[in-house]
Amino acid sequence: MTTRVLTVSRIHTVAWPLLVAWPLGVLVASFTIAAAIFAMVGDTGSDTNFTGGVFSLFGIALAFYLQAMTQTFPFALGMSVTRRDYFAATLIVTAVQVLVFGVMLYGLSLIEEATGGWGVGMRMFAIPNYFTSDPAIQLGADFAFLSLTAAAGMFLGALHHRWRVVGLFTLGVGTLLAAGAAAFVITWQQSWPDIGHWFADVPRSVPLVWLPALVAAAGIVAAWALVRRATA
Repeated sequence: MTTRVLTVSRIHTVAWPLLVAWPLGVLVASFTIAAAIFAMVGDTGSDTNFTGGVFSLFGIALAFYLQAMTQTFPFALGMSVTRRDYFAATLIVTAVQVLVFGVMLYGLSLIEEATGGWGVGMRMFAIPNYFTSDPAIQLGADFAFLSLTAAAGMFLGALHHRWRVVGLFTLGVGTLLAAGAAAFVITWQQSWPDIGHWFADVPRSVPLVWLPALVAAAGIVAAWALVRRATA
């Protein structure tokens, strides 16, 4: 079975531009633009100049897993690949991508810190450093949020494949109603300070690593529940 799953995982190499080239290309472009802007602006009076360019990598990764469930999955079923083998193969690709990109982001954050923000005081990769100085948590946060991105893409893609736009709209409206109801109850009970204190008091690893990892695991389980009943 292991050999079969590894063979199936090669299906994803067809989309290697979306898996590797586009995330890296967009990341390089975002970095170059941000660095050029901060170099031109000069001293902004801030210790660090934040740019969210790194999130472009997460966006492209999300797109890959969306198409993996909406386009590659039906193709694999047409090639007589079982749902279990395809999903396991996708998880292997996910693990490799998360490992490689996670280590890459952490390595770039170390260079960013060592060079004083690439010489222009820019903070693009060392975002976890805003919240913790623990290297293990910083690396774990990169892994956790990359995993969360992949899980979200797989879940949303599987949801669209199973129920199309109706499924996505239902999820969106349901999430909006649930979030609104939660905000109403929290405001009514005047619990916002308590929530803020909880985030401030718990170990940094909880919101940065364990919570996103837990949500990612739930997303993967939900995606599998949808995929195992989906048709081509």
